[in-house]
Amino acid sequence: MSRVKRGVTSRRRHRRVLSTTKGYRHGRRRLFAAAKQAWLKAGQHAYRDRRRKKREFRALWISMINAAARQQGKSYSRLMAELNKREIKLNRKVLAQLAEHHPDEFQKIVSGVSKAATSVSSRRPSRS
Repeated sequence: MSRVKRGVTSRRRHRRVLSTTKGYRHGRRRLFAAAKQAWLKAGQHAYRDRRRKKREFRALWISMINAAARQQGKSYSRLMAELNKREIKLNRKVLAQLAEHHPDEFQKIVSGVSKAATSVSSRRPSRS
């Protein structure tokens, strides 16, 4: 049986890992064992954070909408309840962008929802 020398294979594997760890600091970019561990751990963080990013952005949008709504004299929960009641289908990302970049348009939405809510509540019979 002939002998198999594996230098080419291992060098190719090392080169692939070391090329992916470019930009890492110290031995984590130069030494294969440390680079491979850093590369694997970075992949785990990237996988986890792709999911976490969605949560973090939603929380950011909610806080932006809440801050803008409170300037108009509304709370976030009341605003969203009235939007849902009126069946206005604007998601949180769009509302946050309106609140940040077009505050006058956001104000129109909030005031329009508020007027409609007061007119609807005034038409309902009292329970007394």
